[in-house]
Amino acid sequence: MKILIIQDYLRSGGTERQALLLSRAFAAAGHAVTLVTFRPGGALAPPDPDREEFRWRVLQRFDTGLDWFAPGLFSCVERNVPEIVLCLGRMANCHAGGIQDLVRDGAPQVAVIATLRTGKPLPWLFRRSLRRVRHVVANSADGRDRLVARNGLPPEKITVIHNALVFPAVIAISRNHSLREQFGAGPTTKVMLSVAMFRPEKNQRELVEVAAGLPAGGDWQLWLAGDGPERAACARLVESRQLGARVKFPGFYADPTPLYAAADLAVHASGSEGLSNFLIEAQAHGLPAVASEAQGIRECFVPGQTGWAIARRDHAAFRSAVTRLMSDPPAARAARSAEAAAFARATFDPERQVAAYLELFARLAIATRH
Repeated sequence: MKILIIQDYLRSGGTERQALLLSRAFAAAGHAVTLVTFRPGGALAPPDPDREEFRWRVLQRFDTGLDWFAPGLFSCVERNVPEIVLCLGRMANCHAGGIQDLVRDGAPQVAVIATLRTGKPLPWLFRRSLRRVRHVVANSADGRDRLVARNGLPPEKITVIHNALVFPAVIAISRNHSLREQFGAGPTTKVMLSVAMFRPEKNQRELVEVAAGLPAGGDWQLWLAGDGPERAACARLVESRQLGARVKFPGFYADPTPLYAAADLAVHASGSEGLSNFLIEAQAHGLPAVASEAQGIRECFVPGQTGWAIARRDHAAFRSAVTRLMSDPPAARAARSAEAAAFARATFDPERQVAAYLELFARLAIATRH
């Protein structure tokens, strides 16, 4: 099959990582894959595109900084003559309906697939696309239910395919003592970890407020890894709460595996999710999780066993869950870690998710020929 994947920009987010993972996996399976981005560059841009098995095409000749600006997108689709067009991210999905209208008129054997990977309110053009495209992939059952209840889509038009693990853990990952020492965590220090872009909806500030109420005499740290426009404000909040010795900012990691190997517990307070890549990766590395309720959160772990979903802004309940997990005896901690890793590696296995996409593509391709 000829597959076109559309993504606005290769920033350091979970959707962008999925775009690259799927592009590489579909190409490795023998399909002709072209990844189209609106903007050039980005934190996750392939360092040597010529060595990739897929083709990478950029629409903007220079980076305008505009995520929505997609000059020549329709012409690019017409030139590539794909059988499948997969749109990832809000901006690409805003264009999905127009692409389906275009190919419906000129090339009826093309199936355009929109995706729902966010809990944010959807722009009008996105909602319009959902009605016009051939099919929709939601990355959580919560997302599918939202599309049916709020957007009136028929359930048969939606397939749930969870995110694939981008950084699958090795079976016996070794403890990263050097990174712990770098940030002043001792052998008994319990390290809470959050990995996310610093954007308003990721809500790292709430994690700081939760940490501010933990026992001052406890041996714990909070690591907020990532970068973005909200990092400076979060750092100021840390200083105002006098938590500079407790809260660390490791920065952006292209591969966060060393962070998972150094931490004890995953914490997440995002107010807007589709399905948290961070939480499923943390589970795969054996980290139990405490997270605020949001779309898809309960699908990231085994509720009440490997992870706990806490009502939004209930800081007391969040602290209680964190404190309970940090006080687990070693045997209970090891058993919980093993269960988390087994669950995540089975549920979010990349081969399983890629196979689900390719099965859907084949079914849609056959249907469009009749």
